[in-house]
Amino acid sequence: MIAAWLLLYFFSHGIAHWAAGRLLGIRFTFYTVGGTGNPQGYPAGPRWLFEHLPFFGVQTEKATMQKASPAAKAIMWSAGVMSSAVLPMLSAFYAWAAHLPGSKVFLLLAIFWAIGTLSSNWRSSNGDFSKARRALGSS
Repeated sequence: MIAAWLLLYFFSHGIAHWAAGRLLGIRFTFYTVGGTGNPQGYPAGPRWLFEHLPFFGVQTEKATMQKASPAAKAIMWSAGVMSSAVLPMLSAFYAWAAHLPGSKVFLLLAIFWAIGTLSSNWRSSNGDFSKARRALGSS
């Protein structure tokens, strides 16, 4: 249960950027595996760890980003952090619904983690929600 949650958390972010971007006409030049691009979004204790854990990431193609509408850019940027919060939380909910041992406590922790993920990214000046707001402001 914990391993699946961690894999969803680390990899869903970049995959959601890619999937939303591709649906909206944004292409990507390459893929990365590395630490978070928003380390200040994490508490001081785990910050170092999240800078070094293997998050899956994507690099947008400049020409298609320039051509994309502000809404398309905002959706693409928002998709990553939303999936990082929602998909792992849903997996914990599924574990709870399947009555796995310890899943009730794990679900509560996952809900708080999802709220923290969304909250910290919303407040960050260089997180994905900030990029989405800037994209919408450029219209």
